[in-house]
Amino acid sequence: MASIFGFRSRDPARDRQTDVSRLDRLAKLFEQIAAEIESERAGLENRYRTTATNAAFLVEAMENGSASDKRSSEVSALTQSILNCERRIAALSRQDGMMKDLRHSLDIVFDESADSAATAEFARPAGAGRG
Repeated sequence: MASIFGFRSRDPARDRQTDVSRLDRLAKLFEQIAAEIESERAGLENRYRTTATNAAFLVEAMENGSASDKRSSEVSALTQSILNCERRIAALSRQDGMMKDLRHSLDIVFDESADSAATAEFARPAGAGRG
């Protein structure tokens, strides 16, 4: 499409292709980050269960007298580790929620872009050339 000033706009199909490519790269990045978050959370949850189990056995052993009271510092360290795990798991859950929200927003942008491209294509006069 030419104008009296010599400006030529791109073909809307080419714009659409550029937008789809850009949004696809962004979607893949969101998916990669979400996978990293899930992997970290899974590993952390495994360590959390192990630490909680060890702490429970140690406390039980101390209560039964089969472990010395000197091991109470180990219980404190395990307790602190459990609390740190809980905080990190909560942070990862928030990050995961944010990734889902961003991905949903991206889908909305993509859908709106598809709708406007379809509307523009439909509104083009028959026989109109592509530039």
